[in-house]
Amino acid sequence: MLFPMGWSYYYGETVSQFFAISAGITAFSGLLLWRLTPGSEGRFSRREALLFVTLGWILSSAFSAIPYQMAGTFTGYLDAYFEAMSGYTTTGATILTSIESQPMGIILWRNFTQWLGGMGIITLFVALFPLFGMGAAHLVEAEIPGPQAEKVTARIQDTVKSLWYLYVSFSVVEYLLLWQAAKLSAFDAMTVTFGTMPTGGFAAKNLSIGAYDSIMVEIIVIVFMVIAGINFGLHYLLLRKRAPVRLLGNPEFKLYIGLLSGASILIALNLVSVLGMSIGNAFRHGTFQAVSIMTTTGFSTVDFNSWPSFAKGALLILMIVGASAGSTGGALKVSRILVLLKYTYRRIVKAFNPQAVIPIKVGDRVLSEQVISGVIGMTILYFTTMIIAFLIMSSLGLDEMTALSSVIATIGNVGPGLGMVGPVLNYGFIPAVGKITLIFCMLAGRLELLTVFAIFAPSFWKWR
Repeated sequence: MLFPMGWSYYYGETVSQFFAISAGITAFSGLLLWRLTPGSEGRFSRREALLFVTLGWILSSAFSAIPYQMAGTFTGYLDAYFEAMSGYTTTGATILTSIESQPMGIILWRNFTQWLGGMGIITLFVALFPLFGMGAAHLVEAEIPGPQAEKVTARIQDTVKSLWYLYVSFSVVEYLLLWQAAKLSAFDAMTVTFGTMPTGGFAAKNLSIGAYDSIMVEIIVIVFMVIAGINFGLHYLLLRKRAPVRLLGNPEFKLYIGLLSGASILIALNLVSVLGMSIGNAFRHGTFQAVSIMTTTGFSTVDFNSWPSFAKGALLILMIVGASAGSTGGALKVSRILVLLKYTYRRIVKAFNPQAVIPIKVGDRVLSEQVISGVIGMTILYFTTMIIAFLIMSSLGLDEMTALSSVIATIGNVGPGLGMVGPVLNYGFIPAVGKITLIFCMLAGRLELLTVFAIFAPSFWKWR
């Protein structure tokens, strides 16, 4: 909170005092909890790590909502909490009706929370402080998105440091390009970067990236959205280990690029044939939105809510597919789609040849049945949660498209949906029960569902 506080103070904004008070409340509460908690020489168990990560995100959002509440940004604390959780989980779903009317400190804070949450607020402390010992591996496993965390070094703390180093480096490069090459102001370049690298989607403008109407800005943002949607372990192997073959030959990377390219082309062709849009504009907007939605960033250059049904349907599917495992993107993940496709093919073959032995391989690696069952179980839980949340939202009087897309957009950490939660609209009109439901979807989606749902199992509290 000191960062937006200093920025606000420098520019003479009164919200600086609210950040100061909020920082004091947060620091005092943390110190009090630390003093009241008995010390322990033991390690974090897997069970303790799951609880620690889940409650850590819930409490971080609770304290981060205080500046919004004190500044009067929202009418109630629930809305402030919704915005804070949307930021940390890099969802980008907003309650604000007018972003540009807010003080710079508030805009900077909501975007900065995205950047912190992109690589993980718990993994940041694992990287900075060697306090967790061997339990750090359990914490990172519970927080980093993807079927499994990519361990690129021998020690988990070194792995996390390397990933954060790449994350910060990419952010600096994008900021400099937006500031110098695209000629954005220092503030706008910073907020766009804070929304791009974590695939968050909060912007400093009501019309998102479309407000700049700049092809240069859009190209830079597209490139870094694609980068952010790739497994950061592959970035490490490419940039630190000089192993481009590991990236270019990776099956998930090839499917990820193939889906992005195919979706961009199909959406552009649909815009040309139905709306009569010029080929240049169709590919410009179609590519940007396909990349933005599949990487779960949620930026927009146009109101894609007014696009033809095919284009909107394609975007809805991309919201579910999501980015790569180990990226800052959300949703189901391309790696799981890849495993599910191979598993489905194996079941088809076994339908006429039950004796066939068909191992499921991803690259040169043969997946164990435990990994395969984990992917299937996660997929079932993902869609079950989506269905239940959809029924809850529908019961509140929302139309089917709004109810469905709001759930898909929040559980996938995408942000804008379709219908009444489209890219130029917001979530402010949704009743309190609906906002609580979507807050849960954001948290569960960001922590890969199992981390959150585990604490609801009765056996979780009894297991030793």
